Amino acid sequence: MRKLLIVLAALALPVLAFAAEGEASKATDYMKLGYFLAMGLAAYGGTAAQSKAASAALEGIARNPGAADKIQTPMILALALMESLVIFTLISTFLA
Repeated sequence: MRKLLIVLAALALPVLAFAAEGEASKATDYMKLGYFLAMGLAAYGGTAAQSKAASAALEGIARNPGAADKIQTPMILALALMESLVIFTLISTFLA
């Protein structure tokens, strides 16, 4: 938790230091910071979910090699859907 707070502070301080004098500029900077934090959280969540899904699928295949065809296809589909959520977050970050 402490490392997370240090990283968040390191990300927030440059935004505050280089902010322009206007209120609109500050709001825009905070909005950009929020978008990039959302991107980081989406990337972290996506990779954590993908690693757990792949681990569970590979354990299932290791226990029952005959079920590899029935496990592998849904696993690849689930991994693709998880990755698409991260890509959608990336696109929304650049569009905003």
